[in-house]
Amino acid sequence: MSKKNNGASNALVQGSILAVASIISRIIGLIYRIPMQRILGDIGIGYYSTAFEIYNVMLIISSYSLPLAVSKMVSAQMAKKRRTATYQILKCALLFATISGTTVALILFFGGNFFATTLLNTPYSIFALRVLAPGLLVVAVLGVIRGFFQGLGTMMPSAVSQIIEQIVNAIVSVWAAYVLYRTGTRIGAVLGDKEHYAAAYGAAGGTLGTVLGSVAALLFVVFIFAIYMKVFKRQMKRERNVRVSSFGYTMKILVITVIPVLLSTTIYNISGIIDQGIFKQVALLQGYTQNDIDVWWGVYTGKYKLLINVPISIASAMAASFVPVLTGAYHRDDMEAVRGQINLSTRFIMVVAFPCAVGLAVFGLPIFNILFSSTRATNAEASLMMYVGAVAVVFYSLSTLSNGLLQGIDRLKVPVINAAISIVAHVIVLILLMLIFRLNIHAVVLANTFFALLMCFMNSMALKKYSGFKQEIKKTFIIPAISSLIMGVISYIVYFILYKACHIEIIAFILAAIIAVISYAVALLLLKSKISICFLTIVVILLALIMIEKINTQRAADKAAIIAQSNENDKEEKNEKESLLTSNEAKNAKYCIKNDSGMLSVYNATASEKYFDTGVYFEELPDEAKNKVTNGLYFFNETDLYDFLESYSS
Repeated sequence: MSKKNNGASNALVQGSILAVASIISRIIGLIYRIPMQRILGDIGIGYYSTAFEIYNVMLIISSYSLPLAVSKMVSAQMAKKRRTATYQILKCALLFATISGTTVALILFFGGNFFATTLLNTPYSIFALRVLAPGLLVVAVLGVIRGFFQGLGTMMPSAVSQIIEQIVNAIVSVWAAYVLYRTGTRIGAVLGDKEHYAAAYGAAGGTLGTVLGSVAALLFVVFIFAIYMKVFKRQMKRERNVRVSSFGYTMKILVITVIPVLLSTTIYNISGIIDQGIFKQVALLQGYTQNDIDVWWGVYTGKYKLLINVPISIASAMAASFVPVLTGAYHRDDMEAVRGQINLSTRFIMVVAFPCAVGLAVFGLPIFNILFSSTRATNAEASLMMYVGAVAVVFYSLSTLSNGLLQGIDRLKVPVINAAISIVAHVIVLILLMLIFRLNIHAVVLANTFFALLMCFMNSMALKKYSGFKQEIKKTFIIPAISSLIMGVISYIVYFILYKACHIEIIAFILAAIIAVISYAVALLLLKSKISICFLTIVVILLALIMIEKINTQRAADKAAIIAQSNENDKEEKNEKESLLTSNEAKNAKYCIKNDSGMLSVYNATASEKYFDTGVYFEELPDEAKNKVTNGLYFFNETDLYDFLESYSS
């Protein structure tokens, strides 16, 4: 019994090490994205993210499944103390990684134009794609060595290499993005498209850090690997009369293990490319401009997805650490240990995922304002996405973990089938939400949430079927959920009071976050007694109603923007701009509010660039405010601007 507990505890410890490293890496990623966002803007981030969508799919095809497959095979052999066979697996995996990585890198480099232009309708992302291509080979080899160490039961090399990779990535990405953005500006000025060429070259610079970061991580793990192999080979020599499978047979087993994991992860992650293709094509048909579409997608990938991926990375780390332990227990036919480890990992993930989801929903706008102050105009849109889709953190965490757990008990095909069914349903839901309900980018958010939810349901059914595991509901789901909701209410009240008192967003947020952690821990302890399901139901219904109202408000603003744009008179606009330019106020102002076909819109001081529509209607203003807006209402800072809008927002 103690052996079982030790196995589960060790998996939890190793998973925690990898999870901490993943969180640190994500935090570094968030930090360096602040200057990246300022350099590239929303359009440049859109190109950057588009390149990564394609790169990630190619990575999945070539090597994403290798760490898991290698760790499974290595752990199975090391459980029997068969080091020679383990070394054979390592050699096969390295050969496989080299061939697959090189092949896919060449496809991406020479076929990048097809992916960027024909497939995703984003031709300017081609530069970033070609920079990323060599990284596919590096990451493939890196994944094999990481999987080898994970199979041995240690996550430390993977954890440290992740942090090194991200540090180098951050430094190089920001520097290269800055340098190449300026280069692109000069080239674009000559070619007559300064804005897009600057963003495209800057995005390419940002991706250079990814490649060099993976090179740095590879050098580190190779160094550790070289030291460890001296001891490992001495142990191999002590093995006598050990029968080792042929190189060809070992390669065959590796491929058989890799392919189901490959298909599962490919289908599971390909939704990003499918979403982009469908969203951009449908949005164009609905009358939205290409620039609006690029901005929306840049906000979605560069802000919303960036943030929700931080807590989801914990689930990935836990899955990686529990797979070798589960594989060993399953092959020993110790189903009690298997069920215990499934329960432990699931409860741990839910205790983390629920407060993260609620925290992101509640503090989405302050977080975005703190991280991306230079693009504040689109932070409100990002926070609405987060409010709508924060619950995806829970579903993606659970589905990611359950994928790994199913693979750990040798049910490799099940996640493939479940992911395929989910992706088809996901596409149908996305199209319906865009065509019928016209939710634009919010349709992508909701469709992805549905995808993850469906994966959770089907994976849980499969785990119950193949392991006999029946998930306990109260401690795993209900108590963390209610505790998180209590945390969200308390922490938001604290934030609201503090912000009104000091008007400093970052201080209010940090103090509220501390209160959030404390209140969540206290709530978990207090809710061990009998709880009311009715309370949870009422809260969920209220949150759903608020969410629907926010979406409808955004839809109304989008429709008004389209009408305003179609009804604009070029001559009148020119006269208004000239009038504004001669105004003494406009010389020093940062923002100007104008009446656009009945709705107030925020422009820059010269009215040459529209930032966003406010959702405030001109006829609802008092007469004094109408007179000011008619002549152009100027603001010198963001605080005064948002105070004015809050005064007249419904």
